[in-house]
Order: sequence, then C-alpha cells, then structure tokens
Amino acid sequence: MDEFFMKLAIEEAKKAEQLGEVPIGAVIVKNNEVIASAHNLRETTKNAVTHAELLAIEKACEAVGSWRLEETTLYATLEPCPMCSGAILLSRIDRVVYGAVDPKAGCAGTLMNLLDDSRFNHRCEVVSGVLAGECGMLLTTFFRDLRQKKKEQKQKMKE
Repeated sequence: MDEFFMKLAIEEAKKAEQLGEVPIGAVIVKNNEVIASAHNLRETTKNAVTHAELLAIEKACEAVGSWRLEETTLYATLEPCPMCSGAILLSRIDRVVYGAVDPKAGCAGTLMNLLDDSRFNHRCEVVSGVLAGECGMLLTTFFRDLRQKKKEQKQKMKE
C-alpha cells in the first residue's frame, strides 16, 4: 500500500514541477482513503510555509473537522524539514512515509529525527526510502535543469 500512496504523492510533486516549484508532493491517508493531497507552492505564493506537507495537513484538518489527525499516514516525496516535522507532531499524525532523504534539512532521520524524539508528547512511526529512486530523480532532474537555465541566462547576458 505504501508504494500506491507514494505514487499519488509523486503525481502531486509533478504538479509542483509544472508550476516551476521544487517538485515535492504530499498525501494524507486515513482508513486507506486519501483525505488530502498537496504540492509545494512556495515560489507561487512567495510564502515560506507553503510546503506540500503543511498544505496537506491544512486540507486534512478541514476534511476531518479537527486539528487532530490521529490514525493517519502522511506520504511525502522528500523527507520532512524541521517546520513540517513540527506540524506533523502537533497534528498527531501517526505515521510518516517518505521517499528521498534530505541531507540539508531532513528531520525524520537524516539530520535528526524529530518525529521519534521521546521528549515530545507525540511520536510517529517513520518509514523511509519508499520509491526513493523515483522521488530523488524528480528533484535531481529539476535542479539540474534549473542550473542549466541559469547558466544559459548568464551566457545570454554576456553576449
């Protein structure tokens, strides 16, 4: 089941990519049913907190009519950052499944694991590496293409 729902998160990431956003997607599932999905909108909104996970959490809260998202699983194509990990904990999500690790900001096992820190009053089960290759390739291709575009723009300015 994890791969099925991760594929839906990947579809969300592709929507972000079409908008020129970093391709990250998130899906929240309860009782094997998607209750929310979202993708990165930080560049579109010019708002630092419009990460895929936070937008999905907001939609899920609306869907269930509560800030408590107990008995849910969040699927994200990239390991959650500190901000998203905090929101995951505070919304009481039980389980987080992510694809690619984030060596720069990952807080679900890479730099630290906020989601399983016994000092908090809530902890999440964390499953990493689900469709990691596909999730990682989306990001690698996006940033490679972005660097190439910037290089071409510099060349044009020199001419």
